[in-house]
Amino acid sequence: MESITLAQLLEAVDGQLLGGFSNLEAPIVQVDTDSRDIHPGSVFIPLVGERFDGHAYITAALEGGACGCLTARERESYLPGKFYVKVASTQRALRDLAAWYKARFDIPFIAVTGSVGKTTAKDMLSAVLGVRDKVLKTEGNFNNNIGLPLTLLRLDRSCQTAVLEMGMDRFGEIDYLGGIVQPDVGIITNIGDAHIERLGSRENIFRAKCELLPHIRKDGLLILNGDDALLSTLRGNSPVRTVFCGRGEGLEYRAQVTGGDGVSHIRCRITTPSMDREVCIPALGEHMIYPALFAAAAAEHFGLTAGQIEEGLTRFVPTRMRMNILRRGAGITILDDTYNANPQSMRAAIRVLADSRGSFKAAVLGDMLELGPFSPALHTEVGEYLGRAGIQCLVAVGEQAAFMARGARNAQVPQVYHCPDRAAAAALLPELLRPDSTLLVKGSRGMKLEELTAKLLQLTDEAQPGQGRGEHD
Repeated sequence: MESITLAQLLEAVDGQLLGGFSNLEAPIVQVDTDSRDIHPGSVFIPLVGERFDGHAYITAALEGGACGCLTARERESYLPGKFYVKVASTQRALRDLAAWYKARFDIPFIAVTGSVGKTTAKDMLSAVLGVRDKVLKTEGNFNNNIGLPLTLLRLDRSCQTAVLEMGMDRFGEIDYLGGIVQPDVGIITNIGDAHIERLGSRENIFRAKCELLPHIRKDGLLILNGDDALLSTLRGNSPVRTVFCGRGEGLEYRAQVTGGDGVSHIRCRITTPSMDREVCIPALGEHMIYPALFAAAAAEHFGLTAGQIEEGLTRFVPTRMRMNILRRGAGITILDDTYNANPQSMRAAIRVLADSRGSFKAAVLGDMLELGPFSPALHTEVGEYLGRAGIQCLVAVGEQAAFMARGARNAQVPQVYHCPDRAAAAALLPELLRPDSTLLVKGSRGMKLEELTAKLLQLTDEAQPGQGRGEHD
């Protein structure tokens, strides 16, 4: 964050200065929302949630080095030399500050949302645009009504483009985030079953994602998955120029997989209004054509050449726990895709496992959360898909994963285990390790299956002394 003054903060959040502090030129160099991680010269914004209230930590934050704070409440006392700014709502003030600060930067902003593949699309876009520009991108899970404003507040004059991921689990959230960003380019990756428990249907998920559209600048661009049945209905019904990406005939941006090694990359033919060439994408799975096409469409909109786009695609590195390929000794490969899961991403990951090299292929899969009454059927379908994909072994972890195990047994998967928790699953892992094998580990964030990935790495280290941690692509 570039330094701003207290006077500018008061303007941005429509705040009222409390206490005896009067230096309106006092500098502010950062925004902190966690009293346990305070930086000197920051302003502390105490957020309020269902189970916490940051106002209780204002004094600790100020004593820890913050130069001042926002507060939605009057204070009984004021520390000398610290400023206190009264606002109606600290969360709204964070939003207003981020929007005010963002307006200081005349650079392109790209917003990415969708049910599946947001993070991969964001990373692919950043790799491609990063060939020419310095890119600020969303890190980790900073894609919500707190994380996105904090991401914007990381902008500085070195940034030339910003790629921002937007998540949601209810109506109004994309509208809220879109209003802050007002992107030059909007991307919707697809419409799936993620968060269907709260929203009730795919049609409602579609409506929630489309809250982004009114916020895209009038001279901007909307990039959509043209193979998605619901998104396809927006052809001719969008308020801004729209292009469609996918495999289908007649789409403006098309790709077809032409090969790959089943270990580290795929090759595909990308055809756009400005390029037609075969490119290498350092990732597995046919679904990787979509983020590549989204990146190509955005890059062409901003004037990058075909050569720059191809170079950027080869630079792609996935976010940790997003289909990371961990190669071990004795021909063992671990596919670590433990960051999150829903029915669509589960099937895509299983397809990657099925297409990978290895004489033995096993899946360690955890519960998919937030599916509500649809959960039993959707877990069963994933289990059945394992059978159709030819996977030899399933270790299903969690309560809802019992339905996955049932579906796998019905689909004739040779080895099926159901484990109530990670500890039980960890005890089975040594049985899965054999030469020339590939293991997929995937589950919803709340299942914390990265602990099982760590256990597999430990086991393969012990089995292969001197092999180290393996290669991480």
